[in-house]
Amino acid sequence: MRTIDWNDDSNSIVMIDQTLLPMEYKVIECKTLASLCEAIKSLRVRGAPALGAAGAYGIALAATLSSASDMDALIRDLNVAAKTIKATRPTAVNLAWGVDRTMGAISDAYDLSGIKDVVLAEAKNIADEDVETNKKLGKHGAKLLEDGDTVMTHCNAGKMACVDWGTALGVIRSAVEAGKDIKVIACETRPLNQGGRITTWELMQDNIDVTLISDSMSGHVMSKGMVDKVIVGADRITGDAVFNKIGTYTHSVLAREHEIPFFVAAPISTFDPNNWEDTVTIEQRDANELRFFKDVQIAPADVKVYNPAFDATPMENVTAVITEKGVFYPPFLLDELLA
Repeated sequence: MRTIDWNDDSNSIVMIDQTLLPMEYKVIECKTLASLCEAIKSLRVRGAPALGAAGAYGIALAATLSSASDMDALIRDLNVAAKTIKATRPTAVNLAWGVDRTMGAISDAYDLSGIKDVVLAEAKNIADEDVETNKKLGKHGAKLLEDGDTVMTHCNAGKMACVDWGTALGVIRSAVEAGKDIKVIACETRPLNQGGRITTWELMQDNIDVTLISDSMSGHVMSKGMVDKVIVGADRITGDAVFNKIGTYTHSVLAREHEIPFFVAAPISTFDPNNWEDTVTIEQRDANELRFFKDVQIAPADVKVYNPAFDATPMENVTAVITEKGVFYPPFLLDELLA
């Protein structure tokens, strides 16, 4: 199934609970706005494109649940829902983008039931477009990979981070689909191990050769000539930086030092032309994500912790950005990419 979808029978959001992978594959259902927000905060659903769909479906869910008796009251309810959803994770721009685009569809409605119909239709459109967008992005990016390449990736930018197919892993999937022999080195991605838990699981499901390494090994494997390309996803791209899972910046510096191409794969919806690195809020995660692994304590319970979810990679470290519109090389002019 898709990573996240809408159940027409129960008027609810269904998703794969990513916190349980790879030990358990479980589909959960969000029937309330609170359960959706909890799923977003706890990373049951995660990844920029998937969060875009989650935000859109959240507005559809709020419309379905609203007891408003007139259009103005329903719109007020949806505005509250929109603010609540967007506050769950501040750094990934796609979440707010999905919410805002779905809210924008309200202008096409003429009555109470019409609002509910158009927001659901728009949410489903966003989900369908995500799959199509990633397939286009994958085909463009696949041209950058040579037969026999070993590609390093960080965190999870696969189908679990999207509605389906993936961005960085979508490029790899498209290259393999085109007949190229591609091997992958996946960094574990602390503290929640999305690389170790999810990326490796995804690739093994598709019989794509993958080797897991710790985050601190990336310089070593690059220095040994074991990496031909690096491809990562993105949660927000401003005019001067790429925001992605913490550790991405380090890999970009090491790739530049070893003259290894460093590619970013992301849909146009991830671009943010209105902000710069210094104006973006970096999400701070719970300290216990570093003090504990699952329920096992691995550090002193009272040790001070710094746990940002993302870091910023400067554009000068990026070889090219892969989008559904094609591959773009520096200097990056966001207005041209978004035109």
